[in-house]
Amino acid sequence: MEIGSDLPPAVADRVRDSFARQGLMSLLGAELADVKAGMVTIRLPFRPELTQQHGYFHAGGTASIADSAGGYAGFTLFPEDSSVLTVEFKLNLINPAQGDWLESQGRVVKPGRTLTICQLDVWGVAPGKRTHVATGLQTLIRVQGRPA
Repeated sequence: MEIGSDLPPAVADRVRDSFARQGLMSLLGAELADVKAGMVTIRLPFRPELTQQHGYFHAGGTASIADSAGGYAGFTLFPEDSSVLTVEFKLNLINPAQGDWLESQGRVVKPGRTLTICQLDVWGVAPGKRTHVATGLQTLIRVQGRPA
């Protein structure tokens, strides 16, 4: 399956169902915005409760949506009877995270039978402005026999 192509409806539904069960994403108010093969976008609307002391989005929220976007990007390519866990990720915060919402995109760079590598990018979005606020890499492991 080509990265960025449309998914079969059953696979997209499996991703959306799993995302809906994530307590942290619900607590943060994050939304699954787009699901493609090997590419997932998550949006996090601004709320004062998500900020740090200077009024920017807190790095914890930024990292959380980056991690989930990458994890679900990998998950779109995994077999039905498997699940995904993050092995490690590194995120560089390159600009203050501000805007009406954050938009995180996870994209599979190297799919694998066991380990999958993803690129993580997060943007702060406001009317007429889109600022790259974080970038990173992630390693995922496919957990066989444990559906998500």
